[in-house]
Amino acid sequence: MKIQNVNDAAYKRFGKVITDIELGDLLQAMEATPCPDDVVYVASEAALEATKSAEKFQEIYYGKLPIQVGYCNGHNSLLNALEYHRCGEVNVAVTDLIVLVGSLVDVADDFTYDTAKVEAFFVPAGTAFEMYETTLHYAPCGVDGKGFKDVIILPKGTNADITKNPEATGEDRLLTAENKWLIAHADAKIDGAFNGLQGENISVL
Repeated sequence: MKIQNVNDAAYKRFGKVITDIELGDLLQAMEATPCPDDVVYVASEAALEATKSAEKFQEIYYGKLPIQVGYCNGHNSLLNALEYHRCGEVNVAVTDLIVLVGSLVDVADDFTYDTAKVEAFFVPAGTAFEMYETTLHYAPCGVDGKGFKDVIILPKGTNADITKNPEATGEDRLLTAENKWLIAHADAKIDGAFNGLQGENISVL
C-alpha cells in the first residue's frame, strides 16, 4: 500500500505533528524499555511519567488532566484491529515506525469498517504526533520488518481492564477496556473482540 509521511498535509485530518515540546529526557528514558519479538503495551511507566517532557504534555495537550505515559514496543507488520478513544492520543516515535489509521466517520451503522479506507503514514524517529479522538488506530508497525518503540500518552485510566458485558449491544460491543472501543479483524483472533473489520488484514511488508 502507499505509505505517506506524517509530515504530509494528508495527515492533518487524522492529527498533527507536535514540535513545541523537548523530547530528550523522554527518549532517553525509553532506552531501558524492551523491544520483544511480539508486541508489548504498558499503559503507565513511572520513569516516563517522571520526565519534564511528560509534564509539558500534560500541561499543553491535556489541560493539566491526570495522564498516563507508557509505551508500545515490539515487532508488527499487520493492521489486526482499529480502536478509538473519547480523547486524543499523543505518541512519540522513538524509532522509525508506520501507523495505520482511519476515520471514525467511515465506520458503518453496524460498526463494520472497510479496511480499504485505511491510510499508512511513516513517522521518523524522534517525532511527536497527536491522533485526534476521531482517528482509528492500533499498534504501530515496524519499518522493513524491524522493531519499533513508541511512547503512548493518554488520560489516566485509559485501557485499564474492565469486565466485559456478554449481553452488550450496539457500540457497547466494542468496549474492551476503559475508554477503548475496538473493531478487530477476524484473522487476528483477538479473544472477545467484535470482528467488524471487512477486507484485507493490511500488511506493510
